[in-house]
Amino acid sequence: MARVAAGTYAGSRASLGRRVLYLADLIRELVMRDLKLRYKRSVLGLAWSLLNPLLQFLVFAFVFHWVLPLDIENYPVFLFTGLLVWNWFSGALHGGAGVVVDSVELVRYPRFPILLLPLVSVASHWVHFLLALPVLGAFLALAGIGPYWSWLALPLLMLAQFAFILSLVYLLAAAHVFFRDVQYLLGVALLLGFYLSPVFYDSSIVPERFQLLYRLNPVAVLIDAYRSVLLEGQLPPALPLIILLAGALLMIALGLPVFHRASYRFAEEL
Repeated sequence: MARVAAGTYAGSRASLGRRVLYLADLIRELVMRDLKLRYKRSVLGLAWSLLNPLLQFLVFAFVFHWVLPLDIENYPVFLFTGLLVWNWFSGALHGGAGVVVDSVELVRYPRFPILLLPLVSVASHWVHFLLALPVLGAFLALAGIGPYWSWLALPLLMLAQFAFILSLVYLLAAAHVFFRDVQYLLGVALLLGFYLSPVFYDSSIVPERFQLLYRLNPVAVLIDAYRSVLLEGQLPPALPLIILLAGALLMIALGLPVFHRASYRFAEEL
């Protein structure tokens, strides 16, 4: 009996290992598919993932460094850091909200793990973020900033941001299948969020009476944390990031069952 039990346990472990490898490979293939479809018949292809933040950078740098200077030290690097963090957040939310509607053929494919679609959407925009990091590194080098030991904390910040975005995408993707107004409302929310987050300005200029309310913005916490790690060589306050990550994991735990239950009706709604 012991041998049978041991054999069954070993077999289940091997089966679980194969399942994990299968899902990892599937996620990788779906991310590559998403990137290829997004830039299909585009001359510049993935280069657009760098051109978009660079063009934004040029406009904001011109306005707030030369026309209406904000008097922020190393402003070009300061600005580009904020843009990269915001673009990953806004791009993943906008793309993730429509990921189910845009993947009708996969949703209707028998036994396809639909739960992976929001994860793939966030991961593909994370790839854009990673591709832009060498450009940010060049900006840091030109400004004579770093290297700092605090840069080793960068993966932890990306993990917190990934989890936070994913927690929102599961809910948005499910809601958008049934209410197509979600993407329009999201567009308005992201436009407002851009100006309510310290993308091109320093959060320290926000009046004291609004600071507590301002700190409730998770994107503001993330942007300030990235700047602290990359530009100042300091680790950010741990408590806000712990709260953000814990809240994101809780929302994922709540959002996954909601998305899973709603997924039974996706095919008929699409």
